[in-house]
Amino acid sequence: MTGIANLIMVNLDSPDPAALAEFYHRLLGWEVTHSEAEYAMISDGTTSIGFGRVDDYQAPAWPNPGGTKQFHLDLGVDDVDKAEEVCLAAGATRPEFQPGGERWRVLIDPAGHPFCLCPRG
Repeated sequence: MTGIANLIMVNLDSPDPAALAEFYHRLLGWEVTHSEAEYAMISDGTTSIGFGRVDDYQAPAWPNPGGTKQFHLDLGVDDVDKAEEVCLAAGATRPEFQPGGERWRVLIDPAGHPFCLCPRG
């Protein structure tokens, strides 16, 4: 089936958009195309991730049976363990709850958003 649209951007709330853009720039290698106190953006030239400042930002909980997570990003990597090292060095944290065992890894970005490192293929 052919869609009528394509994904061009995902926007994430953040207490510090420039810092979160820099974090994902380090993980994905995408160019920081905009960076100000209120809004920042990275892009691979086709798809972008924007980061908007929200006063009194409250990070989602992980895990959260109440369902306030809202969304998460799955990032495909060649080596989950090596990618985790890079992410942790860039400022991510690893929560205790890991539903994927060793197959994939849940990490938390510096603003509190969960994301997953998944093996490619």
